[in-house]
Amino acid sequence: MTVSDPFPPAGTAVPEPTGTGTGAGAVGWETAARVAGWVGRRSSVPASYRPDLVAADFEELVTEAEELVARSTGLRSAAGPARARVTDRDGWVRANLASFQRLLGPHLERIDPARVAGTHLGTSRLAGPLASAGRSATGAQMGVVLGWLSTRVLGQYDLLLTEERAEEQDLVYFVGPNIVALEEQHGFEPRQFRLWLALHEVTHRCQFTAVPWMREYFVSLVEEGLGSLEPDPSRLAEALRRATTEIRAGRNPLRDSGALGLVATPEQLEGLQRIQALMSLLEGHGDVTMDRAGASAVPDAARFAEVLRRRRTQATGLVRLLHQLIGIEAKLRQYEEGERFIAAVEDVGGPPLLDRVWQGPEWLPSLAEIRSPSEWIARVGSAPVSAT
Repeated sequence: MTVSDPFPPAGTAVPEPTGTGTGAGAVGWETAARVAGWVGRRSSVPASYRPDLVAADFEELVTEAEELVARSTGLRSAAGPARARVTDRDGWVRANLASFQRLLGPHLERIDPARVAGTHLGTSRLAGPLASAGRSATGAQMGVVLGWLSTRVLGQYDLLLTEERAEEQDLVYFVGPNIVALEEQHGFEPRQFRLWLALHEVTHRCQFTAVPWMREYFVSLVEEGLGSLEPDPSRLAEALRRATTEIRAGRNPLRDSGALGLVATPEQLEGLQRIQALMSLLEGHGDVTMDRAGASAVPDAARFAEVLRRRRTQATGLVRLLHQLIGIEAKLRQYEEGERFIAAVEDVGGPPLLDRVWQGPEWLPSLAEIRSPSEWIARVGSAPVSAT
């Protein structure tokens, strides 16, 4: 959950991804790490950046933010106090790769490039070298995307997805160089801006640690979508046909799910929409809460929000296309659609009506209901609320 996964404290070594560029599976993880590190290091670090001072700030501010969020939302984490970590861009990249491997690795390993190449070439002599090249190419593509993102992301909450390395999970992270660069660029007062960022990420942590069923439900949605991954190159041709149809109808085929939406099956698209709906709710709730909870403690919150909204929407040309291809543009709409949903619900029934979304998965809005809140209100507005 980002404002735009496991990291060690600033100044310590970052754990390497466990995969290699030559092993089985669809992704060359080490290639991804090298390429992303190179891309991220092309963006300069502010000369004034002091990781130790930024880390000390966030250690205090996350504690303050946790109390402000609890007062504003009524959500109190059942997992103990929040822990803050500050990292650099390279650390953000390697930590996210480690998280991807925890979550995606078992599924991606089933997509063996050697087997796919052999199937289409009819020979194993070329399948091995081509599979290795395919893994490297996939790793390089992932690395370019992560490297570019590493220069933009400000904060992130890492879900506790496995029991392995538990001490490096369930953490609230902040990418120090990017935060300081933005503060200097716009003349932000650092303590205020950092508290404001902490409010957003701590809200996400509360959503997953104070709502008993949320983490398991979210992971089940992701697992469901990944479990149906199959190496079926024929889907690309179908995706191109579908994209052509959408363009002829005057619609953007990348609008909702990026390139992934083009190659997904109807069943996978349904799963993607459930994830999108949940993320819209959570991101919108995060934005609303960071403004409300910090109303008295962050006098400059409105200015911070306006600058970040402009930053999210100012991409043009090739950067705009990249946003569409990798789904960033769809994610940016999650903030807007989620905020509109919350505003519409609270206009009708105030915060108590909105709080019904935390009752269980069946109370969550669908993507259609996120975009048409009156449908969700009609479905749940008169239903009795069970005690939590």
